[in-house]
Parts: sequence; structure tokens; C-alpha cells
Amino acid sequence: MTASASSVQLPNGLILPYSERGNPSGAPVVLLHGFTDSLRSFDLVASSLPPSIHAIALTQRGHGDAARPASGYRVTDYAADLEMFMDALSLEAAFIVGASSGGLVAQLFAADHPARVIGLVLIGSPVTLRGKPAVEELWNSTISKLSDPVDPEFARRFQESTIASTVSPAFVETMVRESLKVPAHVWKATTEGFLEDDFSSAVRRIKAPTLILWGDRDMLTKADQEVLRATVPGARLVTYPGAGHTLIAEEPVRVAADLTGFVEDVLTG
Repeated sequence: MTASASSVQLPNGLILPYSERGNPSGAPVVLLHGFTDSLRSFDLVASSLPPSIHAIALTQRGHGDAARPASGYRVTDYAADLEMFMDALSLEAAFIVGASSGGLVAQLFAADHPARVIGLVLIGSPVTLRGKPAVEELWNSTISKLSDPVDPEFARRFQESTIASTVSPAFVETMVRESLKVPAHVWKATTEGFLEDDFSSAVRRIKAPTLILWGDRDMLTKADQEVLRATVPGARLVTYPGAGHTLIAEEPVRVAADLTGFVEDVLTG
């Protein structure tokens, strides 16, 4: 299924790229990438979705080819952009899919705007990154010291560290290039937000049907996923044996099938 590319200017002046696949009258599904990624991270999943899914992949501020303001890289900023983005596309409500840290944005948005979330899908998503030793170590050792241009070898190591099984080399190269579009100040400001903010209490306010997808070789532990499953009423956790953090690249066909089944169940249930 071929994607159509476009961009939108939000009321705050930011221009964000997005791509669309599927029937515009199909079930609206907004796809939110993780830290240093872009809408390209969902290429493999979106191309495996049926036409009945209107898949809309957004590149968030500071990432890919989106606007790169000097500030505004907290989860609250990304969530506010999502609300304006949906308004701009006249999406009253949609399924919201968040991969990795995109799941933090999805969780907060679902908690704060329940009427606008038909269903929520979290893919390798943390509950919070505050207090995570791996994030603190990465900040102290590297990210806090980054300057432009970001070292390509660091960006490669960062991307490859999230993969536990086979991913096409071409896809890895694409995501390394996307990471290198992210300036040092965005790496720093976003990570600072992860280390300082904790919106885990917002999870208790999520009302939308929720599907959690997680690979059992993810650096995020099962404990996080169990917290999500136990806290969100009726949430369902699906574990992918042998898969790592980058489920959308390691198991794109299965992720697409699970996402499609979830959308159909919610709409017919």
C-alpha cells in the first residue's frame, strides 16, 4: 500500500510531516514514533495494514523533517502537538498507537482526552523513564555531552541497541539517517524530560480499550508492562517471544495483524 506524504502547520507555528495509507474513510489510526525516530519507523507496519485502516504516521517536533524549535520537548509538549494535529486533520477521535517513548505521549493524551481516543495501542512502551538506570547512564555518559553534528557512530549504536532479532539492513540505515536529523539540543531536552517527568499516575485515568505489545527481549522489563496491564481497565498484554524493543521493525507483519484485529474488535464490540 503506497503512502501519501504531506505536512501540516499547527496553530503554534510548527510544521509537522505526516504520511497516510489506506482508505480515508477507514478506521483512523495515528502512529507515534519513539525518541529520535520519525514517521519512517512505521513504514514496515503501515505497509502491512489493510485498506480498511486509515493509517496516519506523524513525525513529531524536533525529529525527522519536522520543525525543530529551540525548546518544548517534554511529553506534555508532544501531547499538545498531537491534539492540534488531530484538529488540523479534522479527526474527532482516532486509535492512538505509540511505540517506545511515543507510548508516553499516547498514554498522556489518552488520559487527558478520553473522548478523542477510540483505542490505545502501546508497543514496547514504558510507564515512565524517570529513575531508569539505563537512561541515566546514557545521559551521563553521552547525551548530556552531545554537540552538533551528532556522531553517526553513536546514532548507529543507539538504533542497533534496541534490536534483538533480525531487521533488514536497509531499514536500519533509514533509521540511522533519521536519528542524525535530530539536533543535539533535541536529544538533550527530550532526555532531560524523560529523567525529570513522571506521568505514571495518568495511566489510572485511561478509559480507552488498550492493547499492549511487548517483546520478551526488550530492555524495558515485563514489570512495566504488567503495571500498564494492571492499571488500565481491561488492558490486554501480548508478548512476542524472542523480540526486542523495536517490535515495529522486528515483527511488523504480526504487529500489523494484532493492530488490525484490535481495531476490528473495538469497532465491532
